[in-house]
Amino acid sequence: MKRAYILPLLALIGLGIAIAAIFYGNKPPSVKTQGILQFQPPFESYVAGAGIAEATTGNISIGTPVSGIVMEIYVKVGDHVKAGDPLFKIDDRDLRAQLLTANAKVKEAVAALQKPKHRLERAEQFKKRDPNAISVQDLEVLRDEAAQAEATLTLARTQLEQLQVEIERHTVRALVPGEVLQLRMRPGEFVEGSSTAPPLLVLGGNNKMNLRVDVDEHDAWRVQPGMNAVAFVRGHPELKIPLHYEYTEPEIIPKTSLTGQSTERTDTRVLQVIYSFEITDASIHIGQQLDVFIEVPANNTGEARP
Repeated sequence: MKRAYILPLLALIGLGIAIAAIFYGNKPPSVKTQGILQFQPPFESYVAGAGIAEATTGNISIGTPVSGIVMEIYVKVGDHVKAGDPLFKIDDRDLRAQLLTANAKVKEAVAALQKPKHRLERAEQFKKRDPNAISVQDLEVLRDEAAQAEATLTLARTQLEQLQVEIERHTVRALVPGEVLQLRMRPGEFVEGSSTAPPLLVLGGNNKMNLRVDVDEHDAWRVQPGMNAVAFVRGHPELKIPLHYEYTEPEIIPKTSLTGQSTERTDTRVLQVIYSFEITDASIHIGQQLDVFIEVPANNTGEARP
């Protein structure tokens, strides 16, 4: 008789477990969220805009004037280089083989010049002692032979210098100081010279940054050259960066840098104001978006839309 109650009891227990699993499984999990950190605008009257950090030199795309295999790479991403520092080297072994021949030709031309040169010197000495010792025609022939040998030597030296320049072109150097921002090649990889493909290496300024600030066209009239400005790092309101005015680009252009706000219009046109700042914090990166406040005269009432 007891066995008759066991199966219904187990069925009831299973049903209860299933109901509990469904109830707790459908319950939305509690998610801990962190509030958005707010910052206080530094001016009573201001225009706000979003700024994009960029290198003061612009992003310099580095390529190679010659095609070949990458033999050596002297830098890595994040390295700071000075003007003239080598960046990478293209295979130049064929040119160095030609350099041996060019050096030998210079030595040969130097040796070939000695004979007509000495003959001319002796003839000129004889001519000084005795004007009738050698005819003018013979003396001119000796001078022509010496000049021809001198020209052969000059040509050999020029070809040698040309090879040295070609070898130097295979080592790509930095023309301006900066930081290596991107590196898109590996040793042993074949690269095309003067290619329009993505750059092999990107170099940017390393001691200062520019901040390209987008100001809404409706507020552009309020911004004048030389106005004070301050930038804030998103998520780090305590990090306030004073800015130095550089210049204002005169053309109003379509807005291409979006802030991600739901109220933002994509058909807005903006005035771009360029500020600069010293790099004192490693948390600022090229391409990073900052919130910028530009001080405007108090009589210009109304706050700008960010």
